[in-house]
Amino acid sequence: MATAVPAERDAVARAFPEPGEEVRLPGAVLFRTTAGADPRRTAAVLDLLAAGVGPARAAAATGAALTAAALAGTPYDLVVSAGIGGGFAPGAPLGSLVVADAITVADLGAETADGFLPVTELGFGTVTHRPPESLVRAVAEATGARTGTVLTVSTVTGTAARAAALRTRHPRALAEGMEGFGVAEAADAQGVPVLEVRAISNPVGPRDRAAWRIGDALAALTAAFGKFAPALESWKSV
Repeated sequence: MATAVPAERDAVARAFPEPGEEVRLPGAVLFRTTAGADPRRTAAVLDLLAAGVGPARAAAATGAALTAAALAGTPYDLVVSAGIGGGFAPGAPLGSLVVADAITVADLGAETADGFLPVTELGFGTVTHRPPESLVRAVAEATGARTGTVLTVSTVTGTAARAAALRTRHPRALAEGMEGFGVAEAADAQGVPVLEVRAISNPVGPRDRAAWRIGDALAALTAAFGKFAPALESWKSV
């Protein structure tokens, strides 16, 4: 489980009452806890990683954790990029939850006289990772989340014009964040499924800090992950 900052990591950790421990790895520090309290089942190990802000830092930290686990003979079954983010109106209002069915980097490419070209149209790279459909469905049903594209940006949108341009290029976009694609790139490199979950703290568009609802978004993230373990059980049984 990769988050950008400790506040997001802690919001997720509050959903799991089992005591945890800190695990130090080269390039990463994990908080390890368990998901699920049913005594008839083996509780899943959940590692929480505050990877840092931005796709590059998120990819580096997630890659370090994945590599350490693989070398130890205990590879991960799933990577989740979780956190708060901006929501595109009207599809993702403040306080709502979004689960990505497409994790897309919005600003990796080239500016041209005719507009922006994604890196794939330049003949290389990738711009979208798609989480397993059955997993997206299971998590959305368990949490009441909306599903759609979550954009990854290196510069947070701060104008109406930029928000409109993104929606034109990505009509299914519900949210934007700064880490999901980096986490997905690290997971894809090691063949591990990935999911992105965002709780909406602010509208995408002109920056208006008075309109941000970070506390409400963190609370929504905690509530969502309180329902996460049954969704994973449902997905793994498919």
